[in-house]
Amino acid sequence: MFHGITKRWMLNTLSVIFTIIVLIVVSLIFVITYVFQNSVEQSLNAASNKLSLVFSGYTSDSSSDFTAAARDYVENFDQKEKMGVMVINPSGRVVMTSTGFIPSENEVPQDFTDAKKSKDGYAFWSGRLPSGEPVMSETRVISTGSGMVVGAVRYIVSMEPINSRILIADAVIIVLGILMLSLVIFSGLLFIRSIVKPIRRLSEAAAQIAQGDFSASEKIEHKYDDEIGDLCDAVSDMAKDLQTTEQMKNDFISRVSHELRTPLTAIKGWAETMQLSERGTLDRRTFDRGMSVIIKESSRLTGIVEELLDFGRIQSGRMVLINEKIDIIAEFDETVYMLKERAAEEGIHLLYDEDDSVYYPPVYGDRNRLRQVFLNILDNALKYTPKGGVVAAQVMYSKDEPDIIKIVVTDSGCGISAEDLPRVKEKFYKANQKVGGSGIGLAVADEIMNLHHGSLNIESGEGVGTTVTLTFPVYKEGQEKPAETKNIKL
Repeated sequence: MFHGITKRWMLNTLSVIFTIIVLIVVSLIFVITYVFQNSVEQSLNAASNKLSLVFSGYTSDSSSDFTAAARDYVENFDQKEKMGVMVINPSGRVVMTSTGFIPSENEVPQDFTDAKKSKDGYAFWSGRLPSGEPVMSETRVISTGSGMVVGAVRYIVSMEPINSRILIADAVIIVLGILMLSLVIFSGLLFIRSIVKPIRRLSEAAAQIAQGDFSASEKIEHKYDDEIGDLCDAVSDMAKDLQTTEQMKNDFISRVSHELRTPLTAIKGWAETMQLSERGTLDRRTFDRGMSVIIKESSRLTGIVEELLDFGRIQSGRMVLINEKIDIIAEFDETVYMLKERAAEEGIHLLYDEDDSVYYPPVYGDRNRLRQVFLNILDNALKYTPKGGVVAAQVMYSKDEPDIIKIVVTDSGCGISAEDLPRVKEKFYKANQKVGGSGIGLAVADEIMNLHHGSLNIESGEGVGTTVTLTFPVYKEGQEKPAETKNIKL
């Protein structure tokens, strides 16, 4: 039961609280004991102070005269119910008491001896009588003007009722201390329980989620609108995101497997056809067609493998860029030229017209990676544009924005829904499952643009086509750096 956070709370917080409560209880016990004993001492002192008034004019050196005067004082003493009064002769023997009982012991009271030595002529004593009764007493000596001690008066109070009151008060304080400590423990355990139980459930749910059981997030209860509640929401959202990512990853593996299987099937089929055909019986046209399919599908496989390798580099967080000063327009021209024949075969109008009257400044980047971005954007535009559709590319640069160059690619394809648009650049995500592709090309292209301090923005609407805008910072003098390895993450 007591482990983890509960154990730490018991050892740390509770031990401190226990120590504080014990110190408070002990301090209160000492204070109450002091107050009660001091009140008795003050009562004794007040009574003895009156004695100095009674014997203020006493001048006789005779002990018999003192005894007579003391007898009158004792008989008229008005606090007999609170304390006893004893008259002591100069030798320290008790000769008279307010109770009429003369102690049989011959021992000189300690406070009488101390009072004779005291400059003030009085002394206190606290202890037990030979009978075992606890008492507190004060003795005040009576002296003549010449300083001769003629006797003393001793006031004595039994401490048994006082000690009983002290014990009762101490017991009440101890009980209150125990109740306070119990309340702290009870409230603390309730508070700890309100933390430990949800965290324990979260831990169990997280363990199930780690094993692939994403349904465990449905068992997470949000009972508190505090940090625990926020943690529950965060774990629940994390589980949903992981489930979505897991599904996307499985779809990605399925798509890649299909993408690899299709060209491999075509290559294998045409290779078997050529191998099984008798030498000289395969006409040139069929042979050329087969070789064209094999080359085309091999190039397609190479592209898929390169895309997967780039994705692997991104997943590991490292990619090498070989940056240099390049003519971005020339690279884009070459990419468009490479795809013109494909566009024509698919019946799509690929429009691109460079304005020769405009000077386009160079950019600083990796030409192969940027060409990869161009190929991905144009390939997507062609894949999602139906036969007879239009894909238009345009380079934009003006003096109003001299630090950037924009390349805009617009298609008249099926477009992207508002629900899918914010996620199309995520890894594994594929909005249109009917069209081939791995679903990671756009994520890779977006990261490459980020590495070049540029951006890839997409505007689209379902049924109205898509516009992709690539923004590049222009080259500045002194920008060259050696080829370096940059960390990137998706």
